Amino acid sequence: MNSSNPILNRAYGKRGYAAMETIPQSRVEDNLEEAYNAPAASSLRTGRMTMDDVVARTGILLGIAVIVGAASWYLNLPSSFLFIGLIGGLVTGLIGAFSKTVRPALYMTYAVFQGLLMGILSRTFELFYPGIVQQAVVATVAAFVGMLFLYKSGRLRATPKFTKVLIGATLGYLVLAMGSLISVLLGGGSLYSLSVFGPMLAMAGVALASFFLILDFDQAEQGVRMGLPQEESWRAGFGLVMTVIWLYLEILRLLAILRGGND
Repeated sequence: MNSSNPILNRAYGKRGYAAMETIPQSRVEDNLEEAYNAPAASSLRTGRMTMDDVVARTGILLGIAVIVGAASWYLNLPSSFLFIGLIGGLVTGLIGAFSKTVRPALYMTYAVFQGLLMGILSRTFELFYPGIVQQAVVATVAAFVGMLFLYKSGRLRATPKFTKVLIGATLGYLVLAMGSLISVLLGGGSLYSLSVFGPMLAMAGVALASFFLILDFDQAEQGVRMGLPQEESWRAGFGLVMTVIWLYLEILRLLAILRGGND
């Protein structure tokens, strides 16, 4: 029996279904077993990002920041390098965040600047409050693991309402933080130094940075689910590193405020 579909006719050589070659059952079973035992398709085979890619890129960028931070700590670099790290991290961070193109080299440069900033700041805080850096690192890891658990368990999700409220609150917080920085540069006082408002503002920063991890987890998961190109894992890793560094610095500041108030 011939098909009226010319494509099917060409596929079967215009022979009809009865003329099709019958595949032995043993060969079918062998093919199924071979497919079942084959390793899962990696991003190298599919060209699509996987969660392993995101973890690897995040590890690379975070590793660069930690290595540069440790080097700047032990080299005891002058405070002028602090401003280089601050300005460089701000510029590269903004470019990376708003760029439509994936830029791995830019993300690595950002990690270098942020490592410089973290290393010098951490050493300075450690001189005034011994042990504070270790406390900040432990608290950052704990916050990361805690937010990952809440996300994976479904207790916290990046719903449109959650995202809208979080971004709005973060923008408001950044305005206050920038205002405080400008006040200090002009010779005034910092908002964080106020007896009651300072600790509350610092705790708000820690909370916002922690909740922002939910958006980063969701971005990575959505990218994998949508089958985005493998290079997009760099962007997801960049977002995670930005938030983790922000969280660490906020925790470091909060601990310094709390310990300073107890001195």
